[in-house]
Amino acid sequence: MSAPRVAVVVVTYNSADVLPQCLESLRDGGADGVELTDVVVVDNASHDTSTEIAKETDGLPISVVQLTENAGYAAGLNAGITALRNRPPDAVMVVNPDCRFRAKALATLAGALRVPGRGIVAPRLVNLDGTLQPTMRRLPTVLGAVAEAVLGGRIADRLGLGELIFTDAPHDDAGPAAWVTGAALLMAWALLETVGPWDETFLLYSEETEFMLRAADHGWSTWYEPTAVIEHKGGESGTRPSLAALLTVNKVKLFQRRHGWLEGRAYTAGILLGALFRAAAGQRTARASVAALLFPSRRITSLAQLR
Repeated sequence: MSAPRVAVVVVTYNSADVLPQCLESLRDGGADGVELTDVVVVDNASHDTSTEIAKETDGLPISVVQLTENAGYAAGLNAGITALRNRPPDAVMVVNPDCRFRAKALATLAGALRVPGRGIVAPRLVNLDGTLQPTMRRLPTVLGAVAEAVLGGRIADRLGLGELIFTDAPHDDAGPAAWVTGAALLMAWALLETVGPWDETFLLYSEETEFMLRAADHGWSTWYEPTAVIEHKGGESGTRPSLAALLTVNKVKLFQRRHGWLEGRAYTAGILLGALFRAAAGQRTARASVAALLFPSRRITSLAQLR
């Protein structure tokens, strides 16, 4: 059996501090076992040396797509996939620049993707110290939102209600997933052709959730493969109020889009309740989320507003 043909798309924005390690991990074992056709670095108008780093990296089939503005993660990913149209691979690996591939991670993911009907395969994500970074998610529900608001995410998870799965055991076994975090995903080219582009209106959060749920609507499944391991540094949504607010608003936006008016309002109320509890405890990120939920004028509509 011939080696799967895999392309990698990395979307950068002021990523000079982490991009070298990401690219080096591909070159130094992460891509062993696959035919690495392309590494497309899509830069969202960085102000640092991200593009120079990409161009100067040896040993990889790198090309750079330079965007004129920071239009968001989905826009960058779509631009990278478009750059592959004339030489489509079997699959596309989309990965954050703060990720590092462990040995044969791409080949392991590609092997899992060979099963008919699987369109997306996600790896086991670990923190830089090797500890588990929870990846798997349940479908959002009104009951889950209320449980997380009243009981907290970890207790809601133990009851099988919370959206985020914190516990280690479910992350130890391969299996289907409702959706997973989008820091690192291998997607079949046939899926991308069928489902279409990622939704660029989400800017930074929930775009992977929307895409996986839309893929499921088209009959494609998402698979979690823990034997493929990728290190992920992680983002700022837990500490930066503006990003936390954007994450919260996007979760609500996606749920309302996929459910009826009444259920959508109930879910929003559950999310707002949880944010109010955390805001009362002094969390700045929660206060920003409350403001964004209650006052549409406070919502971010362009990533330029994050400056």
